[in-house]
Amino acid sequence: MNPVRRRRLLFVVALVAAAAIAATLVAMALQRNIAYLYTPAEVLDGRAGEAVSSGQARFRLGGMVAGGSFSRESGSMQARFLVDDGDAELPVVYTGILPDLFRENQAVVATGRMQDGVFVAEQVLAKHDETYVPKEVADKMGLAHEKHGVETPADPEASR
Repeated sequence: MNPVRRRRLLFVVALVAAAAIAATLVAMALQRNIAYLYTPAEVLDGRAGEAVSSGQARFRLGGMVAGGSFSRESGSMQARFLVDDGDAELPVVYTGILPDLFRENQAVVATGRMQDGVFVAEQVLAKHDETYVPKEVADKMGLAHEKHGVETPADPEASR
């Protein structure tokens, strides 16, 4: 093989190897930052996976804040409440300032990990108006409503 072809071949091989390494690094970074959404029933009955139940995986928990479940100790930033999906309730602990729109009987999505049967939230998001529920939460809550025979209100988008 002449020297020019050899150089070109080495250049192409190096380029392919660099592209493969870059793609691997990007895939690893994305996988570390991905957070799946689960309902309390999926977490408690094991459908969310062993890593979620054992506290190894970071994930999002979606549902409604159960009525009468919110508590905060005096002088503390630690809030405790239950997230309900119609099938199960999961206790949540969050240390920090909750969103202004956080209320009982409202939709919530919390990001964090399981620890000793309690979901320890790192971030809590509340719905932003009366008609908004995150699509993933609405879909999963809709399935729970169908299962329990609960009537759901008409879709406000359909009437426009």
